Amino acid sequence: MDNHFGGVIWTNHAIERMRQRGIKQGDAWATWRSPMESRKGSAPGSWIYFRTYAGTRIEVVAKQNEKKEWLILSVWSRPVISSGNKNNMSLLTILIRKLFG
Repeated sequence: MDNHFGGVIWTNHAIERMRQRGIKQGDAWATWRSPMESRKGSAPGSWIYFRTYAGTRIEVVAKQNEKKEWLILSVWSRPVISSGNKNNMSLLTILIRKLFG
């Protein structure tokens, strides 16, 4: 994993948590870049970004430093119980349905 992946700075803590939790850095980056939802975090200036992939919700905590560079502070995931909602489908499933009806 790379501390400067995707043009943002990843803390050692975030990288270690992704390793421990089996989360791909690209999935965490995509969650931060294009979240389904976000909310203010508990640390000053931080935000939590959420995205669901194939029944797993990835959550990314990020904030900007004094140079306005984005820092990824932590990453975790949790299973999501499907409610039949389109948002819980994997990207591949959505693409197949769009292509083939």
